[in-house]
Amino acid sequence: MSISKTYQFNEVEDKWYSYWLEHRFFKSVPDEREPYTIVIPPPNVTGVLHMGHMLNNTIQDVLIRRARMKGKNACWVPGTDHASIATEAKVVAMLKERGIAKTDLTRPEFLEYAWEWKEKYGGIILEQLKKLGASCDWDRTRFTMEPDMSEAVLDTFIHLYKKGLIYRGIRMVNWDPKGLTAVSDEEVIRKEVNQKLYYIRYVVEGSEDLGSGSENYAPGTPHPAPYITVATTRPETIMADSAICINPNDERYTHLHGKTVYVPLINRAIPVILDEYVTMDFGTGCLKVTPAHDLNDYELGQKHHLPVIDILNDDGTLNEKAGILIGEDRFAARKKIAILLDEAGSLEKIEDYKSQIGFSERTDAVIEPKLSMQWFCKMSEMAKPALNYVLNGEVKLIPEKYINTYRHWMENVRDWNISRQLWWGQQIPAWYLPNGEYVVAKTAEEALVEAAKLSTNHAQLTTADLRQDEDVVDTWFSSWLWPISVFDGFKDPDNADINYYYPTNDLVTAPEILFFWVARMIMAGHEFKGQAPFKNVYLTGIVRDKLGRKMSKSLGNSPDPIDLIKKYSADGVRVGMLMCSPAGNDLMFDESYCEQGSRFGNKIWNAFKLVKGWEADDSLPNINITAISWFKSRFNEALAEIDELFDQYRLSEAIMAVYKLLWDDFCAWYLEMVKPVYQQPIDAETYKATVGFFENLLKVLHPFMPFITEELWHDDLFGMRTPQDCCIVAQLPVIEKADTSLLTSCEIVKQIITEIRNTRNNKQLSPKESLDLYIRQASIINYENFLPVISKLGNIANISFTDDKIAGAVNFIISTDEFFIPLVGNVDAEAERLRLLKDKDYLLGFLRSVDAKLSNEKFVNNAKPEIIDNERRKKADAEVKLKIIEDSLQFLAN
Repeated sequence: MSISKTYQFNEVEDKWYSYWLEHRFFKSVPDEREPYTIVIPPPNVTGVLHMGHMLNNTIQDVLIRRARMKGKNACWVPGTDHASIATEAKVVAMLKERGIAKTDLTRPEFLEYAWEWKEKYGGIILEQLKKLGASCDWDRTRFTMEPDMSEAVLDTFIHLYKKGLIYRGIRMVNWDPKGLTAVSDEEVIRKEVNQKLYYIRYVVEGSEDLGSGSENYAPGTPHPAPYITVATTRPETIMADSAICINPNDERYTHLHGKTVYVPLINRAIPVILDEYVTMDFGTGCLKVTPAHDLNDYELGQKHHLPVIDILNDDGTLNEKAGILIGEDRFAARKKIAILLDEAGSLEKIEDYKSQIGFSERTDAVIEPKLSMQWFCKMSEMAKPALNYVLNGEVKLIPEKYINTYRHWMENVRDWNISRQLWWGQQIPAWYLPNGEYVVAKTAEEALVEAAKLSTNHAQLTTADLRQDEDVVDTWFSSWLWPISVFDGFKDPDNADINYYYPTNDLVTAPEILFFWVARMIMAGHEFKGQAPFKNVYLTGIVRDKLGRKMSKSLGNSPDPIDLIKKYSADGVRVGMLMCSPAGNDLMFDESYCEQGSRFGNKIWNAFKLVKGWEADDSLPNINITAISWFKSRFNEALAEIDELFDQYRLSEAIMAVYKLLWDDFCAWYLEMVKPVYQQPIDAETYKATVGFFENLLKVLHPFMPFITEELWHDDLFGMRTPQDCCIVAQLPVIEKADTSLLTSCEIVKQIITEIRNTRNNKQLSPKESLDLYIRQASIINYENFLPVISKLGNIANISFTDDKIAGAVNFIISTDEFFIPLVGNVDAEAERLRLLKDKDYLLGFLRSVDAKLSNEKFVNNAKPEIIDNERRKKADAEVKLKIIEDSLQFLAN
């Protein structure tokens, strides 16, 4: 078939994705093959594709396509997360546009609207992933709130409750005053903001009437101030103060030991407590302790048995316990209380101050640390085996630098707040009895059975007497079951899918959810399946712009991935993302990488057009035996390198190895070595070998660039293909042994050709002008087989060997051999002398560095023998080159 002048990726991508779907190449069912399984980190149903998704899912698709081509039964399970907080916010916003308030609806009515929203918008991101080329088994698409998965969540809750691992209690949580729910640490975004630091005076008991004089003190005795000053960014919480804390070693405040101070404006007495928790050189060295509104203060309050005074309502307004400014919003109260303090003479000064503040990821409200009655899951017992899986290598974190982070988290794990004050999600299976007791059960009927176990008095209760807990479980409480629940491992624990696909192979995710999701999945895997849910965790970096800023909509520095695909092709964007994405390290994204990926596609297209345009002639002899042998060895060498890089999950380096193999070795060197004279035929053997190389190169490239490879795969250059004979399921080439001697020799030949071309450029000689080449050989390289290649690519008319230097010639040195290109009348002797002196200086410096290593006793005693041998070879080669240069300088001088 004819091939278009340029690669029309817009037509190709839709065509082949539809073809793959139609022929069910993504479909996986258990069989006799080795399974290779990935479960997608389920994106929120509220989400649209962003650059982080692009990176994460490109990596997953590369891994799954490669496994498929290695003969494994590749299964990539897609799905979405119901995202309680984000989705509820979207639904509330939708209702507001329709003039409906959530408070006007019953829970079932609200959920009807939520499901309506989900059905309309929830699948957008999965459809966008198809544009990227994601080869998921779409028949397996799951949703964390579908009935079977919700039932798994409830069963898990009941199971852990019965084990004593789930309990209900009042604890400090991250409270979203706008969303009116607790949120996880992962959903709190820390931002540096400009604030004010308020220096507030607390009068010390017994010093009210001291005034400012010193008449009541003996001469020489330090006069304690009638007040102490405390610096705070939150003056609106002083009404919740329970104590002032000082360091017992702080001599400035020794006189306050055992004293009491008064909270300004409300004149409530609070004690001065001593604790080394307070840093003496920070602020004034005095800390106001507000246990109800700060996690650290809460723990300090528990230690010193301080009262807890909660002065804030759920919406962030001040309640009756504040005593003043009741009903005011916390931030409005801050401004007003500063005025009141100033008027009362209790405000010493105000300073500008920068600090980190937590914001709700979903509503952007400032998070309020708040004591709240919540459901919690005990983590310490489940964390131990989950830590061991990583420490003993059963679960590998890639890169390994995250092991210490993981260890720290798991060894300092806190109980997990699993309840959320929302309607969208799995409602907590707890039922309250009229007397305030509660039972945990899946249904009201089962709850009655449990209630009867508590007391015979409960036997007369009906379901109408029960009230189910209003809260839903944290979204993470469903997604931590994901690798099991996607295969119905809770509904049917011994089904064919869970037995075949579990544990999965690789998980690709972001480091910031290493604890919130990855660690918890390992816990759940151990608890419910007795083994970890995956073998390897590939941790990607954060996608940043070229200035190092995290990409975000608010900064306007994040391109639309779909727009990038439309501009540069899905293949181009995939290559661009991978080129700058070393595992675990942030990637500095620049659109130029996608442009480079697009140019790579065009290069492959043009190379294919070149080969397709050749005409084979069976009567011609094969004059390219050396070139064919070289590329075969180079291909196998690269194949082994790429395989090793994949084993180490160094995908960025793997795509660069493929890139160099195709662009440099195949296009720039091999095709140039073998291509026939313009409009002349090529011998059949070379043609067949080249077509075979191209077919194998398409296989190696396919996981990275699936669309262009599939398009070229079906060209009639390769003969007729059956409908199932597609690149997506072609088996990767088997690695054969490479001829290392041939590869070494060819690298030297490439350097020779490069130097010949450099000489032409430096002397401004036309590439069409034939030159002669003389070789003064000291090495044992067999140049004979390479002379046709040197002649062709260097446009050399005659190649001769010589024992002498050639007068009137430009010379260069490769390895230990010297090469001469006669240019009578064109050689500037002085310029050549200066060039040789420069090379001599470089070699002398190089020799000094090598000698320094070899004379270093520590280096020689500790380095591997092969490293020492390599340094000695470097020295010997440099000494030979130096001798050649010195001879050349002597020759010029004569």
